[in-house]
Amino acid sequence: MGMLSLPGFLSCGKKKDFSLTNEKDAHSSDSDENSERGNWSNKGDYLLSMVGYAVGLGNVWRFPYLTYQNGGGAFLIPYTLMLALAGLPLFFMECSLGQFASLGPVSIWRILPLFQGVGITMVIISTFVTIYYNVIIAYALYYLFASFQKVLPWSDCFSWADELCSKTRLVSDCNTTLHGEIIHANYSFITGNNLTCINGTISYKPVQFPSEQYWNKVALQRSSGLDETGRIVWYLALCLLLSWIIVGAALFKGIKSSGKVVYFTALFPYVILLILLVRGATLEGALDGIEYYIGRQSNITKLMEAEVWKDAATQIFYSLSVAWGGLVALSSYNKFHNNCYSDAILVCVTNCVTSVFAGFAIFSILGHMAFVSERPVSEVVDSGFDLAFVAYPEALSKLPVSPLWSFLFFFMLLLLGLDSQFATIETLTTTIQDIYPKVMRRLRMPITLGLCTLLFFLGLICVTQAGIYWVNLIDHFCAGWGILIAAVLEIIGIIYIYGGNRFIEDIEMMIGKKSRLFWLWWRMCWFFITPVLLMAILVWSLITFSPPSYGSVLYPTWGTAVGWCMIIFCVIWIPIVAIVKILKAEGNLVQRIVSCCRPAANWGPYLECHRGERYSHIVDPKKEKEHEIPTVSAFVY
Repeated sequence: MGMLSLPGFLSCGKKKDFSLTNEKDAHSSDSDENSERGNWSNKGDYLLSMVGYAVGLGNVWRFPYLTYQNGGGAFLIPYTLMLALAGLPLFFMECSLGQFASLGPVSIWRILPLFQGVGITMVIISTFVTIYYNVIIAYALYYLFASFQKVLPWSDCFSWADELCSKTRLVSDCNTTLHGEIIHANYSFITGNNLTCINGTISYKPVQFPSEQYWNKVALQRSSGLDETGRIVWYLALCLLLSWIIVGAALFKGIKSSGKVVYFTALFPYVILLILLVRGATLEGALDGIEYYIGRQSNITKLMEAEVWKDAATQIFYSLSVAWGGLVALSSYNKFHNNCYSDAILVCVTNCVTSVFAGFAIFSILGHMAFVSERPVSEVVDSGFDLAFVAYPEALSKLPVSPLWSFLFFFMLLLLGLDSQFATIETLTTTIQDIYPKVMRRLRMPITLGLCTLLFFLGLICVTQAGIYWVNLIDHFCAGWGILIAAVLEIIGIIYIYGGNRFIEDIEMMIGKKSRLFWLWWRMCWFFITPVLLMAILVWSLITFSPPSYGSVLYPTWGTAVGWCMIIFCVIWIPIVAIVKILKAEGNLVQRIVSCCRPAANWGPYLECHRGERYSHIVDPKKEKEHEIPTVSAFVY
């Protein structure tokens, strides 16, 4: 049936709809400036979504460990400098880019068609990461449900434990005095003869805490390595399904629904962190933990080590989620004149303060664990999975009313993971919307649910008995170099090819004219400091590459090869798209390359009323799409 539509502009981006069917996308509302793509309902939705995206699991399980490892409070100096020199400039750039053109991470490369493969790389890497990230959320869900017991199942060596399981250190052998002579004997002989060990000669058996064995034997049912896939762990598969149902339910109306959910998922973790901090600070040994974190006397000499600066730059880079495509996607739903400058500073500062704050909550309770187990704090501190699912649960199991504290901790991990996941899925749906806008307007809900279903099935390999090895493998390769390569090309393309000064003029169209002094710092960073730092991190990462491993388990050669194939698959689109663009251009080779380095004819603000004189000549993106027929190479239009 035909549809009569006589749209007329009432105001900027508002259309009067005379359509007989009056089809409306749930992604937009009458109050939106951009009625086709939709806008955030209010600024709070956007800011909390950005905070939720930037503040993730790494703030809790990686930053505190890095601070402890790299000189305590002294580490905050390189961390803050790297925020100013590398993190914030990239963050501000991506927020401005998405808001200016109201486009996702692939379509935004109308700004520089030759580099459109960079956007595809970002989206593919985000897809890989979202597969395993939801598996981590499934782990948190499993532990959350396991906390609903009177006695935490990892609080002692129960039926699932083996002879190596122990809550205390077990003496293996030592030196003792027998008949006036010093002898070396095993501990059973010494206790059997009522002898005592000589101080400083005691050797301990290699034992495992109950929480470590519970993590490996019960939660993961971990196999011996990547070669032994084993069966799907059914309860982890159900937790993974539940996590995808939560994500799908929060995103079924796009930013209109997720923007409301983040008021809880982004804010409540701070309440839990505060509760854990107050509880931890009242425990014996908490001060020892805090001193290990910040340091009684910070080790300033650590700043002379290159590794410390590399760790600070890497943590800032990954913590802020730059070059993943999510910042561009979320910012693309802003109104054109939103102050993206103040937003970028607010979100970046919030992210870093959260990391420091989380460290106090984590280390105060780890200090108590060290006190109770009569071990130095250095022996109970860890990062990553071992902190979240072994060390911290072990510490919580020693507290009164331990199920309550365990529930709060894993509920916090769940929320931290979910709002980061919301933004990543929104990145993928935004990409689809930019390529197939009419289809997405009609079928947003089934497409979003279908995407979540597909990603659930792809993630099933990660909930087998070898699942943790796959999670670690994807994280080792995809979440590393691919993002660094994309970030380096992004800043080179926009600042050196499109033009840094031209980009600044674009930003001023949104936030107003600024003085040369205002832009001095940003020019220094964008033109020189930030790209040099990113290149240094990339080169350092390649030089110091080590084959992936999980604990003491080494990966087989084919596993490492799969990792390389994943990263190659992610970045190969950069040269492929560049070659396709050059082949489709006209003229000789030099002319073709030059034309591909110019913005596309439809590059500029999405709405005509925002284009002004600078972009008055551009092809209307909406009219362009009406004649556009998507093909296999729909990304490369």
